[in-house]
Amino acid sequence: MDFLLAGLGLFILVLAGDSLVKGAVNLSLRVGIPALIVSLTIVAFGTSAPELLISIAAVKDGAPGLALGNVVGSNTANILLVLGIPALLAGLHTADCDTRRSYVQMLAATILFIAVCFLGPITWVHGLALLAALGWMLFDAFREAKAHKNALPEVEEVEGADPDMPWWRIVMFLFLGLVGLPLGADLLVDASINIARAFGISEEVIGLTLVAFGTSLPELATTVMASIRRQADVALGNVIGSNMFNLLAIIGITAMVGDIPVSAEFLTFDLWVMLGASLLLIPFVYFRVNLKRTAGVVLTGLYVAYVVALLT
Repeated sequence: MDFLLAGLGLFILVLAGDSLVKGAVNLSLRVGIPALIVSLTIVAFGTSAPELLISIAAVKDGAPGLALGNVVGSNTANILLVLGIPALLAGLHTADCDTRRSYVQMLAATILFIAVCFLGPITWVHGLALLAALGWMLFDAFREAKAHKNALPEVEEVEGADPDMPWWRIVMFLFLGLVGLPLGADLLVDASINIARAFGISEEVIGLTLVAFGTSLPELATTVMASIRRQADVALGNVIGSNMFNLLAIIGITAMVGDIPVSAEFLTFDLWVMLGASLLLIPFVYFRVNLKRTAGVVLTGLYVAYVVALLT
């Protein structure tokens, strides 16, 4: 039953997150907020809402290890699995992508997060530092985007945008998203805790595997579609942006709800796997190497090996 409830929670989270993004994007466009701002903020926040709600619910329910595992596991899955599977299916032409600036910021966010973990437990003070770093990165992204505004997508290209969407549909999407996200998060967290206890598995491992995989499904779907459409920049940018937001915003906000202890296993293994996975992107970001099917096999294989190592 707990596995069914966990699956139901994931299903609700995916649908509610998509609904919230559609509603928020179209509400913002209707009231005159530029598409640029919508892309940089509302869409990013909306697609990461499941991870945020899960982390907050986990801390409130006395399972902070689930929150930390969710974020670290999601970032590792985003690189190894979310990029690995699309590369395996169709390859990604990353040679023409210029994501060096945002990639350096992602590495900086990763190193800052690891440093905070070693100063753990993560408290509201550390959370403020992470949120401050996020604010600086968003400001820098906004400034960079304004400097290259001719290359920005039109409103119609923003995910979920529909200039003709009626007000009642916008309100409906917002309502379904705001109701569904906490419901799905509560179901998934409660079921995951029960599964961990029943099988003698730690909350951290459940967060690193089951919960992390589930909350990475929206990013995986987006990246697969981007690879099919030959939009490697969208795929790579989606992963880099999601990882930065996970580390800085989700842990930063969650730390305001309650302290997050950091176990020895994270400090000696999982954090370094996350950093190692991030460094694997260097050839594709800096040396104009295409993410071919061979690389997809390697990345996906590394993720499977990581999960097996966790469970055994």
